[in-house]
This record gives sequence, structure tokens and C-alpha cells, in this order.
Amino acid sequence: MATLLRAMRADITTLAVDAIVNAANSSLLGGGGVDGAIHAAAGPALLRECQRLGGCPPGQARMTAAHRLKAKRIIHTVGPVWGGGAKGEAAVLASCYQQSLQLAVTHGLRTIAFPSISTGVYGYPLGLAAPVAIRTVREFTAHTDEIDEVIFCCFSDEHFALYSRLLGDDSIGA
Repeated sequence: MATLLRAMRADITTLAVDAIVNAANSSLLGGGGVDGAIHAAAGPALLRECQRLGGCPPGQARMTAAHRLKAKRIIHTVGPVWGGGAKGEAAVLASCYQQSLQLAVTHGLRTIAFPSISTGVYGYPLGLAAPVAIRTVREFTAHTDEIDEVIFCCFSDEHFALYSRLLGDDSIGA
């Protein structure tokens, strides 16, 4: 069975999926944007668990329990800070998606929701990041039947419109 890829206009912290992905900073100790929202919704036990992980380099991923969230697990990945595009940002961003999906497969997590990694305070242009995200997920899922669904969870109308157009699917709006 092919993996379903779709965009959804939603708050990622409310999704009842096997795993949500956190666009984290390298300390994994919380921050702004989606990272701060996930830490706030999951509760203080998430911070304590992340403190034991010792951080995460850009392009890699770590997993924790979801604590108070509806999801089963949180996969934390650290995207690249945009530096103009000539510093390997696309490769690091692609690695975030690959590493997150590999963790999901390794742990039997079949439904996963991603935010738009690095497009907030890290400054990666949405129009460049979304194609990298979709291409990487499509390439990964083309070689496995262990992921049933990937949701590109969009917090803004702009993100939702772009992901929906690029996916050409039956995405779910607000």
C-alpha cells in the first residue's frame, strides 16, 4: 500500500498520530514557534526527558515520549539555519526528514506529522523548504511499506496553500 501524503491546516500539538515531529533547537530544551508550543502542551516531563538526551546536531533526530499530547511519541529534529542556500542547508533539511522517518520505522510508528522545519525563526524560505520536504518524504516512503501516512501540518494559510498545491492532494483545511 502506498503511503498517503497530505497537508493539514492544524495545530500539530492536537494531532492523534503515532508521532509528531518537533522542529527543535540543538539543545532540545524548548524555544519559540512549534518547539515552544510542543513543550508547553506536553508539559514539564518533556523538558526533563530532553535534558537527559544531551542535545541533537542539525540534520539528526531524537525521540521522546509524548507525555500529555495525543500523539504516542515526539521526534525532535534540528533543521538548518538559512544562510543563503550555499552552505548545505538543503542537504541538512532533507536529513531532518529522512532521520525522522527512519526513527518512525525503527519504532513501528506508522503515522507521522511534520511541521515546516526551519521556516520559522531559522529563516529557511518556505518556497524552497517545502519542495525539499515533499521530495525527501516521497523518496523515503517509495522504498518502505512501514509508513501509512505522512501529514505536513501547516499552522498558517500560506503554508497550507503551498503544501496542498505541491502535493496535489485532498488536503484538509481548517
